[in-house]
Amino acid sequence: MDLAVRLNSLMAKHAEIEREIETENAKPAPDEVRMSALKKQKLKLKDEITDLQRRSSPAVASA
Repeated sequence: MDLAVRLNSLMAKHAEIEREIETENAKPAPDEVRMSALKKQKLKLKDEITDLQRRSSPAVASA
């Protein structure tokens, strides 16, 4: 899979999970177990996005 395609896919999934978190938070009694699971998924995706962004960016030479 192309790096840019994978990155876009991960970013879309990250945004989807963010919406799920917002929806759950809007409930009078949010499911804390579900919230925790969603937040872990979101963090995992964010880590993968960051890793892919680092790999796709040209290396910056230190002076």
